[in-house]
Amino acid sequence: MSRSVESVSIAAVEKALLVAADVHDGRHLWSAADSLDELAQLAGTAGILVEGAIIQKVTQRNPVTYVGRGKLEEIRREFSLNPGLGTLIFDDELSPGQQRNIEKTLGEQIKVLDRTALILDIFAQHAHTREGQIQVELAQYEYLQPRLTGMWRHLVRQAGGRAGGAIGVGLRGPGETQLETDRRQIRNRISDLRRELEEVRASRHQHYRQRKRKGLNTIALVGYTNVGKSSLLNALSYPLENGSNGRSGSEPPRAHVADQLFATLDPTTRKVRLPAGTQVLFTDTVGFIKKLPHDLIAAFRATLEGIEEADMLLHVVDLTHPKVEAQIAAVRSILADLGVADKPTLQVWNKVDAAPGWIPPSCAPGALRVSALEGTGIGELLGAVEAVLRKALVPVELLIPYTEGALRSRIFSQGSVQRFRECEGGTRMTAFVPPALAEAAQSFRLCGEG
Repeated sequence: MSRSVESVSIAAVEKALLVAADVHDGRHLWSAADSLDELAQLAGTAGILVEGAIIQKVTQRNPVTYVGRGKLEEIRREFSLNPGLGTLIFDDELSPGQQRNIEKTLGEQIKVLDRTALILDIFAQHAHTREGQIQVELAQYEYLQPRLTGMWRHLVRQAGGRAGGAIGVGLRGPGETQLETDRRQIRNRISDLRRELEEVRASRHQHYRQRKRKGLNTIALVGYTNVGKSSLLNALSYPLENGSNGRSGSEPPRAHVADQLFATLDPTTRKVRLPAGTQVLFTDTVGFIKKLPHDLIAAFRATLEGIEEADMLLHVVDLTHPKVEAQIAAVRSILADLGVADKPTLQVWNKVDAAPGWIPPSCAPGALRVSALEGTGIGELLGAVEAVLRKALVPVELLIPYTEGALRSRIFSQGSVQRFRECEGGTRMTAFVPPALAEAAQSFRLCGEG
């Protein structure tokens, strides 16, 4: 019985062939084979079994069929010889025209996907919050809208008039095609989703303002997908969350960790105490990937604003990945597109436990080497974050009366206290604090005293 169930489940797995056009222009850090390896990982994450891959060397991608028609015929024969194959996945985003032409050549029995459709499917599987689901649905509709003509090429029909067999008052005239109906419905749905996202953005901005009023700095973890950002967030935040700072209570849920692409889609924020006692917020963000679809970036603008609002970035890098330098370049390119390339940034080389003696040639000056798995280098990382944030703080020497307990607590939680001692008039302290807090404490500043 168990064998028959297993055979049925294996047979039910969607099987695919991958296709890439290898363009030799000397500008790419990724080879076509490297890119297909990543595409195979994406397919596996989506639950697709990859049966093989085809690469065609070209001087430029065919604007009509992506690869040459001869290669398409070769692909069609491959599918006819392997009845278990049902899906063809292209390594780049196909234009609506290319997709229609490919489907026309191969026949309707073969499902044609591109890299963008595959990524959108993975995002749909991993979106658990309402915000994430809205963003994915919007991106899917933006992607689908220009492709409707091909999808409905056999289903266009008249809803009224003589062509539809209808007669009588109110039923004459051209009517509306199913394609036009779907286009209108999608346009309306896109408008609704954008309106919902604006509400999400407004709510997020309210949270950002509250954080700023409280003086909480935010550090966004950015990087290529599956480099260990969520694991690093857990390594950074667990000591505080586990009560080692003296706070009691149960441990909050850890950030989800899985060895697959785009395991994290919905952002997770945790409060962390830096070595001098300042509390900050670390936020895990959706991973980047090369050829990240433009519609996806636009749809996820509300989430990505967390990167824009952050006071600094931690660019997390997988030290062990064979294309580590290409991944770094891809992330830097996306950060530039988002307009945040000039933010204070620390480069963090993760997974040092798996490659303890190797430093890549592109290692940025001052890059930190850590192991989120073993906790190696976490203390040094928190110290480095504190040093970067301190540059935006104001040095002050204060005498806080005991009657100003709330102000004293703000200084300890929002600032970096270097020295303090209790004396007859209150608490005397030397600290670095945010400008707004320095202004609030102005009347308690000591001038010209050692």
